[in-house]
Amino acid sequence: MNMQTKPPHTAAEQAILDSFANMVGQLPGDAPVTAARDKLLTTISKAGLPTRRVESWHYTDLRSLLRDVPKPGGGSSAARIDPLVRGSFVLPVVQGRSSDMSALEGMELEPFMDLLVSGEAAKALVERGSDDLIGQLNGAFVGDGYNFSIAADRTIEEIIEIQSVQSGGQVHNRFVAAFGAKAKATVIERHLGDKSEAGLSTSISTLDLADGAEVTWIIQQGCGEDDQHLGQLTARLGADATLKVYVINAGGKLVRQELHIDVAGESSHFDLRCVNLLAGESHTDVTLTLGHTVPNTTSKEIVRNVVLDRARGVFQGQIRVAQVAQKTDAQMACNTLLLSDDGEFAAKPELEIFADDVICAHGATVIDIDHNHLFYLMARGITEKSARGLLVNGFVDELVDELDNEELVDVLKNLIEQWLADHG
Repeated sequence: MNMQTKPPHTAAEQAILDSFANMVGQLPGDAPVTAARDKLLTTISKAGLPTRRVESWHYTDLRSLLRDVPKPGGGSSAARIDPLVRGSFVLPVVQGRSSDMSALEGMELEPFMDLLVSGEAAKALVERGSDDLIGQLNGAFVGDGYNFSIAADRTIEEIIEIQSVQSGGQVHNRFVAAFGAKAKATVIERHLGDKSEAGLSTSISTLDLADGAEVTWIIQQGCGEDDQHLGQLTARLGADATLKVYVINAGGKLVRQELHIDVAGESSHFDLRCVNLLAGESHTDVTLTLGHTVPNTTSKEIVRNVVLDRARGVFQGQIRVAQVAQKTDAQMACNTLLLSDDGEFAAKPELEIFADDVICAHGATVIDIDHNHLFYLMARGITEKSARGLLVNGFVDELVDELDNEELVDVLKNLIEQWLADHG
């Protein structure tokens, strides 16, 4: 008789199970929260980490890539740092723990730990589906974060900076944000690590935009070169709402950033601008699912990738247009500058359209630096290294220039230029 048995746990899978066994008594939450955690951890134990056989993880075989899981705890060097933009309102999470903060006017704020302790978070600790490893892992281990809301008709002038700083160990955070009708705000979500000790972090952000809200949400991932980061952003847009998401990946050994967007209100609009800066032997995966579920909505996604050394990148972008979502206009493009014969980038754009009156398109390109442009600059006395830097900067800076805040544009451009200088 042929019997199929589940393969034994890998070292990383066993480390996850051991970590939970060691931490479960210290994790915040009442009985319903603990039961939700146990359920998610059991799913991981039974299914294991996703492999290439799981379609949504086909290009990121986590069972092979996630080889080591650090023990809980971490170093003592993690500390709050200066914000990207002076005058920003900082919500720090240092080594997985938030601080008691006074909210801005028109803002309600509480640590996510309070929701766990009270049991209010139990219903949120669920997976999106059987392939939602990030939801399972984060839900099982989440310890803190922030829950905040912006009142209707309120414009927050200060940039809100969520600052997750880690020095090794494990960090599992969750951020929940609700924006009232016609509210306006800019939020920067930063994930930072150092070189002293490898770390594992998971982070889930959940956004709800009421009718007419306008939100810019920037994810700046600058983890340490040996860190592993699994992030997820889920958002729902009401009528006439606008959400602009910027993702800048410039760090980490193994990174996956998921974006799950529901354009659920008529005349709403979603933008994604993503810059992936990949070097060394890193693996970075950006996966997007975008649902247009009502008529008269628009979206535009542009992903730019710079690949050096033996780095490997992935972009999976799926746009789904429901049958009732007539007059949808959805555009998606993924452009890669491949600067190494050993580097790789896999692009998988998808359209799933059930409506017949739509304008939808997607495309992907992979190129090297244009040698005519390079020759033009060098012929005018610019060194080859500087000329290459100028061309690469121009390739990615175009996306950052779309931001309204000039100081923020300058700061993000400086981050990109510094990364290119360090890896050029």
